[in-house]
Amino acid sequence: MKKFLLILSVLISAAACQDESRQDLINPLETETEQDSIPTLTGEIIFVGDAAVFRGDNFVYGVKIDSTAQVLAEQIKPYQKEEFDMVSVKIKGKIAPSSNQEGWDEDIEIREIIKILEPREDSEDIEE
Repeated sequence: MKKFLLILSVLISAAACQDESRQDLINPLETETEQDSIPTLTGEIIFVGDAAVFRGDNFVYGVKIDSTAQVLAEQIKPYQKEEFDMVSVKIKGKIAPSSNQEGWDEDIEIREIIKILEPREDSEDIEE
């Protein structure tokens, strides 16, 4: 009888100490998914010569000029009425401290161009 109780207690202990990784295999839908670490930002961008600035409501970043930034520069040209007009865009980008001592504290490396937003009509264009 003592052996039976010993075996029973060992089985109960083993069943109570299940490996959590086995639970992930049993219930794969309940596992957490990793969130995208690259933020999506909406703001206005302007390209001047070989430099660019991306500005939002609470931030201003210098833009790292690479192939993706050059593609965006070409895509926003039809939306500019004048050379120095800012265009609203929605992008994904990696924000990093600026390597340049002059200018902005942080730079953004554009990783993905999500959307070029339609220009809004300014009331300045209407004469009274």
